[in-house]
Amino acid sequence: MNRIVAKKPEHETIYLRVKEMILFGEVVPGQPVTIHGLSETIGTGITPVREAIRRLSAEGALVTLENRRIAVPEMTADRLDQIALVRSTVEPELAMLAVKYCKNSDLDMLEQFDGQVDAAIQNGDIRSYLEANYKFHFALYDLADAGILRQIAETLWLRVGPSLRVVCGRFGTTNLVDHHRAATTALRAGDPAGVRRAIEQDIRQGNEFVRQTVAS
Repeated sequence: MNRIVAKKPEHETIYLRVKEMILFGEVVPGQPVTIHGLSETIGTGITPVREAIRRLSAEGALVTLENRRIAVPEMTADRLDQIALVRSTVEPELAMLAVKYCKNSDLDMLEQFDGQVDAAIQNGDIRSYLEANYKFHFALYDLADAGILRQIAETLWLRVGPSLRVVCGRFGTTNLVDHHRAATTALRAGDPAGVRRAIEQDIRQGNEFVRQTVAS
């Protein structure tokens, strides 16, 4: 029997596209955009873009400005402190829970994503770095089978991702050092504490990079 593969509704596809634009720095914090401008950039109608904006605004990834414009909110020291506090609690917990369910095929996938991160750092490719880094973390977090914690983690990435793009644009990728290899090594050893420690260090480093731009 042939399997029927369901196509995602247009509004969901557009939501994911706008979300990626935010996560990977295509929209700069503070840069105003319009519904019409986004629809032209993406090449779609106004209605699904409006719905995507509504959802992303509810998630804290966008704010409404004057004249019906919207923007990615600019990072402040207070917002970063709050994000860092929750990230350092939620994400290491997800990583630790993932150990129980991680298979060799999952490890192979994580190491492939980590290789893409390393290549992007070496090549100075900011967009590829942000995307591969996101893929590594959420492939790991998905293994935890903890939907509520995973949703919280993604909401926080939507809030901090654009600022990380600003950091990379200002300082480049040469100073980026990820702790993914330490995490995959601990996963292969079945060491939850080691995985937790690696992700804690990775998050701490990312937050400190963002703090450099907030303080300047």
